[in-house]
Amino acid sequence: QVQLVESGGGLVQAGGSLRLSCAASGRTFSSYAMGWFRQAPEKEREFVAAISWSGGSTDYANSVKGRFTISRDNAKKTLYLQMNSLKPEDTAVYYCAADPKRFRVVPETTQSSYDDWGQGTQVTVSS
Repeated sequence: QVQLVESGGGLVQAGGSLRLSCAASGRTFSSYAMGWFRQAPEKEREFVAAISWSGGSTDYANSVKGRFTISRDNAKKTLYLQMNSLKPEDTAVYYCAADPKRFRVVPETTQSSYDDWGQGTQVTVSS
C-alpha cells in the first residue's frame, strides 16, 4: 500500500494557475504509475492525467490537454499537476492515485486501475 497526501489546492481566478502536489509514503513510489482524477459537485469522478513509473509516458483528458502538465520527482516521492489557464469548469476536488502494477509503461486512465487514493484537495476557479 501507499499513502497519498495532496496539497496545493485553493481559490484562483479564471486564467490563473495552481500547482498540486501529492506526497507518497509506503511502497516504492518510483515503481508505479500515478494518476490525477477530479470530482466536481454532483458529477462523477473523472480522469485528468496520468504518468508512467519513469515519467516517460503521460496521458491527459481532452479537457485539460495543453493546459495541465503532470510530472513526478521520484527522489522526493512526489507527484505534481501544474494547472494553467484555469477555467471555472475546472472547479473540483482533485485526487491523486497510485497504480498497483509495477513498471507500467503506458499509464492507465480508468479509475478501477488504481487502488490507493489520497483524500483530495479542493480547487475552485472563479469567473
